Amino acid sequence: MSVVAGTRGPLLAEARRGFAPWAGLTVLLTLGVVLAASADRWQGGWAATVAEVHRALLIVVPAAAAAGCWQGGRERRRGTEELWGTAVRPPLARLLLSALPTALWVAAGYAAAAAAALLATWPYAQGDGPRPALLCADAFVSGAAAIVGHVVGRLVPSRLAAPLLAMAGYVGLGMTATAHGGSGRYLNPALQVLDSWAPVWWQPPVTALWAGGLAGTAVTAYAARRRWAALLPLTAAAAAGMLLAGTGAGLWHTDPTAARQVCDTSVTPAVCVNARFADALPEIREALSGVTGKLKGVRNLPVRWEDRDGGPRGDEASLPSLTPLGRSFVRGRLTDPARFAWEAARALQLRGDCPDAVGAADDAVVNYLAPLPARRQHFDGLDAGAGPERRAELAGRRAARARLTAMGEGERREWLSAYFAARAACDPKGVPAL
Repeated sequence: MSVVAGTRGPLLAEARRGFAPWAGLTVLLTLGVVLAASADRWQGGWAATVAEVHRALLIVVPAAAAAGCWQGGRERRRGTEELWGTAVRPPLARLLLSALPTALWVAAGYAAAAAAALLATWPYAQGDGPRPALLCADAFVSGAAAIVGHVVGRLVPSRLAAPLLAMAGYVGLGMTATAHGGSGRYLNPALQVLDSWAPVWWQPPVTALWAGGLAGTAVTAYAARRRWAALLPLTAAAAAGMLLAGTGAGLWHTDPTAARQVCDTSVTPAVCVNARFADALPEIREALSGVTGKLKGVRNLPVRWEDRDGGPRGDEASLPSLTPLGRSFVRGRLTDPARFAWEAARALQLRGDCPDAVGAADDAVVNYLAPLPARRQHFDGLDAGAGPERRAELAGRRAARARLTAMGEGERREWLSAYFAARAACDPKGVPAL
């Protein structure tokens, strides 16, 4: 009879009661609280959700190791260690009987929390897609951490072993997860990643092999009859670790979806958004309709608003960023369309490396294109306590706003065309007077 077959019945009984189900429930609830507290910044996109759940490994892995460590010291606390030593089952079977239920429940708790997060994102999902392979590998890593912790609990005769292991794991993972430089950081399964990054196809299974190899090494070295058998999982872990560390930054690449733009060319300037948020294009176009409506017939404008990394080209303007989620863009909706339009109008004035000077003409243009009540109230309140020079400057800006608004449509169109020509040429002195 094999080790697994001989322990199947007791294994199921152990998994149904005792500490293991509580360990899984604790992981589920802890991860649920963490995710619920940050829902605004991940619930609007698949990639953001997966990245947020992946980052939670920083908490889950130390907690899983602590849970396994506590379970590993159970027989010592109960005073039944010697009694277990007289059992018919070999040491490896006894260890697996105690360790596997905790590992499985911890992995199940993580997987359930990840599935709940994906379901919560589904109604608001945009143009990207989920990465189930990464989450499956993360759940496996959580279970492997519990097994390693179990062996530590067997070896260290102290009730403080579990909390100390959790603290050491959290500090160690945290320091390497945010460190810069060094190939060893890529062995960290909780490595912090950006939403726009995607793992290469083989990274999740190799990470699982790395963690599983370490867990297998710990188990066989501690409990196997032939200790040399630990060389097999150790070799697998070493091979996986060398591949991860050797590849380094190549383990992650920019998501092809994040590199594409989706554009609406029916207006001028055209409105382009990152393909990850393609479904938000109609709402963004509507938010900018007031600006594009006032720019009909105006020449020398940027060709488009763009939404890409690296900044705009010379003939483009930056679209106000939708990321990180939770600020201007939450659950697939703009939180403040008026503010978004004001920022987009302001971006039209910033061309390449041109000076970012906001004179009376610049202020009048952005106020005409996208008036923002909150900024107007702030502007009106600046007179209080201002000196004579400052009051004169504010009076000049108010006059410039009034003159631009009072122009006829044709005159204003020509003035704006000349204004944007001067802005495109980085010639603040060429801005027509108001």
